[in-house]
Amino acid sequence: MDIYLVGGAVRDALLARERHAHAHVDRDWVVVGATPEALLGRGFVPVGRDFPVFLHPRTREEYALARTERKTAPGYHGFDFQAHPSVTLEEDLARRDLTINAMAIAQAHADNPAQAPVIDPHGGLHDLRHKVLRHVTGAFADDPVRILRLARFAARFADFSVAPETMSLMRRMVASGEVDHLVAERVWQELARGLMEQQPSRMFEVLRDCGALQRLLPEVDRLWGVPQRADYHPEVDTGVHLMMVLDMSARLSASLPVRFACLCHDLGKGTTPADVLPRHLGHEERSVRLLRPLCERWRVPRECRELAEVVAREHGHIHRCMSFGPAALLRLLQRCDALRRPQRFDEVLLACECDARGRLGHGESPYPQAARLRQALALALSVDTAGVAEDAKAAGLEGEQIGQRVQAAHQTAIEQGMPHGGPQPPAP
Repeated sequence: MDIYLVGGAVRDALLARERHAHAHVDRDWVVVGATPEALLGRGFVPVGRDFPVFLHPRTREEYALARTERKTAPGYHGFDFQAHPSVTLEEDLARRDLTINAMAIAQAHADNPAQAPVIDPHGGLHDLRHKVLRHVTGAFADDPVRILRLARFAARFADFSVAPETMSLMRRMVASGEVDHLVAERVWQELARGLMEQQPSRMFEVLRDCGALQRLLPEVDRLWGVPQRADYHPEVDTGVHLMMVLDMSARLSASLPVRFACLCHDLGKGTTPADVLPRHLGHEERSVRLLRPLCERWRVPRECRELAEVVAREHGHIHRCMSFGPAALLRLLQRCDALRRPQRFDEVLLACECDARGRLGHGESPYPQAARLRQALALALSVDTAGVAEDAKAAGLEGEQIGQRVQAAHQTAIEQGMPHGGPQPPAP
């Protein structure tokens, strides 16, 4: 049998060589001329139910038998995989998505992949050097999730362009209804990965360019061309603003729930009646209504869904909180469930900061609203609520009256501990 290092490990090692950088990635291997029984005899552990994949008994790295694949039906499981000792390395590489992912290095040279001879039957090294994302063969069209994968790579390698023939192929795939067969879990997996790349806006730009965004996330797609008030949003276009917010979330190293909340915070602006533009009164509640079916459609995890809903509903109030008095600050904290979930509230504030700074000319602007609300929260949390409740009971109060006494104690703590609100800054 012959063993080769393949895929992302080769790509990233060669990319590091071009950029004089260091690359450390998980390694994937292809085994040519072997059977499952041969690997099992060497102590490899099978892990793939749908694919002939095994874990090395010592390193736990993945080793896959060389295989070909043929589409038999729409969807993730609509493929016939053939792993046979006669399948060549070149045949295995030909089934891969992009040329930059279809290169290999013999195992003997794998310890120094940046200097090793590259097996490159599809021009991946050329495309890597010229910063091009290009499909390997027409088989790319057999699996529509590859559209999302390519868009994710565009977000990772932000200075790469999509080959014109690949963009044309993706547009034909969308027009033929291929993306309508995508499984929800696979869509979310790729969206989540793309959101976590260094320039997530590129993912959505590519999806929009090929037409897939309109099919997968029409609530997001309709934001382009929707104007906003230029005094608040010098970039004017809501879609452009959204991309700036996403890239700000990456710049601030935000978590996935924060980045998803950024993606969905302004969905309601896409449904603002034309006769009231460029104002968007009430867009927050419309954003929440649009967010819920989107999350159901793609089975978005609860943590992401809940944070996105709070941000969509409350970001306008958070932006305007500098003029709020103690009572209004406390109500805002309670609507955000900040007293029970202060760590999540930090993520809410980070998403709002991304929104405020994701505007033309505001990338370096401070966001004092976050400090003000953190101070108000700290003061509210300093209240001995159990003690207040006990005193209220001792005074003969019960039920709702005890709650009112606790509420008053929170408000008093905020009022005594922080200055009154000042002039209201322009809100995003």
